Amino acid sequence: MAPSGKAKEKDVVPEEPEQVDHDSGSDEEDEEIDHTLPEASTPSTSSNKKKKKRSKALKALNSLRGKDNIPQELVKVVLDKVNAEKAVPGGTDEATVRQALEQMKLKDVLQGKAGVGGKNKKDVGTHKFWGTQPVPQIGEDAPTADGYIEPSKPPEELRQDPYPLPKDFEWATLDLADEVQLRELWDLLSANYVEDDDASFRFQYSAEFLRWAMQPPGYIKEWHVAVRVASNKKLVAFVSAVPISLRVRENLLRASEVNFLCVHKKLRSKRLAPVLIKEVTRQCNLKGVFQALYTAGVLLPTPVSTCRYNHRCLNIPKLVNVRFTHVPSNMTLARMIRIHKVPDRPRLLDRDGLREMEEKDVSQVTDLYARYMKRFGMYLEFTEDEVRHQFLSGRGEGPGGKDSWKNARPGQVVWTYVVENPTTHKITDFFSFYSLPSTIIGQPKHDVLNAAYLYYYATETAFEEGAEDNGKLKRRLEDLIGDALIVADQAKFDVFNGLSLMDNVHFLQDLKFGLGDGLLNFYLFNWRTAPLAGVQSLDGVPAGKGIGVVML
Repeated sequence: MAPSGKAKEKDVVPEEPEQVDHDSGSDEEDEEIDHTLPEASTPSTSSNKKKKKRSKALKALNSLRGKDNIPQELVKVVLDKVNAEKAVPGGTDEATVRQALEQMKLKDVLQGKAGVGGKNKKDVGTHKFWGTQPVPQIGEDAPTADGYIEPSKPPEELRQDPYPLPKDFEWATLDLADEVQLRELWDLLSANYVEDDDASFRFQYSAEFLRWAMQPPGYIKEWHVAVRVASNKKLVAFVSAVPISLRVRENLLRASEVNFLCVHKKLRSKRLAPVLIKEVTRQCNLKGVFQALYTAGVLLPTPVSTCRYNHRCLNIPKLVNVRFTHVPSNMTLARMIRIHKVPDRPRLLDRDGLREMEEKDVSQVTDLYARYMKRFGMYLEFTEDEVRHQFLSGRGEGPGGKDSWKNARPGQVVWTYVVENPTTHKITDFFSFYSLPSTIIGQPKHDVLNAAYLYYYATETAFEEGAEDNGKLKRRLEDLIGDALIVADQAKFDVFNGLSLMDNVHFLQDLKFGLGDGLLNFYLFNWRTAPLAGVQSLDGVPAGKGIGVVML
């Protein structure tokens, strides 16, 4: 129900090449708005106010001990969560939890993004809306077997009429093929969607991105659910779903991916968001779909996994200027630029046959993707048409060719590159990333932060015996994603972001990604399964290997 991006990222620069400072979020009270739903998924990275780190951490820990009117029930939820995820060896007493929160920064998840006693606070133990939904409730024991929570219903037993809206509002279905309606959605999201706690950055999806994300093969127009003002037809709220084939361990689910939940800022006291969720659920049910996948930066009942954001700075002068990051006290700006400089040319371009993906590669990329993703606990199954859409349809307007990596095309959303064996013409590797800029609010010199997000990748190296144990897979991924950074730099991106999922943990540190304190929770609607390894290892599964889904 919220994208996997974030609106503000700071302090991602290593003070030494592989070290980074962390801090908690703001302690200030937010204005009274409706946070019942994850419409503000804004994982952020750490503040540069290092001197406040200790006091903020202690305040959070005091809250967890029951001060600041925090109920004991919430303390129990925290203890149970740490124990379930095996975050701290040796027990679940409060002292252990405090140590884990300070060292592992899990409080971002537990606090609902920015604060027990702070922004976005929510008594998760008495969450009225989600307590009525078919989702695992916080505090429940982990399931011993996978399965649905509520059984599917035949069409005749489903609600046939839309849910009632508050007075003066009406339902609508957006047609994104219509330029006028697409522009309306762009306007709504640009002014009211994901924003950081300090109102410094806000997602700025392009029209091309919205089409690419919400019109995959087999998309259902009725799943683009909107709310308008009845009197003037102004678009004031929206949520979308797209059909997916979701593999969760041994189960293949015909599900939906719910995203782009947005309510106009002035209407968040109207409680439109819960009604939007219920209505998009009804629309999915009418098509025989009863499970869904969604993400949020806030804590809801109940995450199946949590992943952490990491950020690779590219345009250091700009990032410092807009206060995305800062120059550490033990470093000059010139040295910081030098440390983060990437080569001018992809290394695999001449050595291994790296080139931009083409139509002729669809079949081989589909096969490589399918085999690679089976290594993870939860992932999407793609048909050839879906691979064509995900990796080619958003490439923008303009010619390809061997030098296409040097510049972005007009309207380009996604970049996908393959490695082709020159002798066998077999595709042995591919990587991709997509563009999601943010508006920079209140900055006189720069108005847009150009951010690239790591998308899907795969390599045949993963199937070689011992490749993970002997470091060969790690080295190959560093080569591939290292070249992705070079392509992104040539395309004038300011920062390159990635989550601690898939095999990312192998290369993030050595490629100078900085740890962020933003975390993203993954949720399943109407489906129970044991927790999946994300930000940390779980039940013998390495960190990241539980999640093979990249949410847009």
